[in-house]
Amino acid sequence: MQAISVEEVKSRLDAGESLHLVDVREPVEHAEFNIGGILLPLGRVRMMETDDIDQWKNDEVICYCRSGNRSGQACMILETAGFTNVKNLTGGMLTWMERIGS
Repeated sequence: MQAISVEEVKSRLDAGESLHLVDVREPVEHAEFNIGGILLPLGRVRMMETDDIDQWKNDEVICYCRSGNRSGQACMILETAGFTNVKNLTGGMLTWMERIGS
């Protein structure tokens, strides 16, 4: 698993790049604030319910959560499931809000 900074993701989004973002938080957290990622809570990742993103197995996939802990777990699970280029958003949405804002 690799790490990616909030600044790099923000820069790439601002440049118009289409990123495969996966929000592994709970629906209520996603509804409060998100950066455009598909909602796939960690519980579903643990159950290997990844049909929504299986087409991205060979693409870059960036996982994020509140602080980076759950997304780190999700990254490890996805790698075990055969995803080849998984990155964890360092610091999650807490760091995003601190450094970038909403």
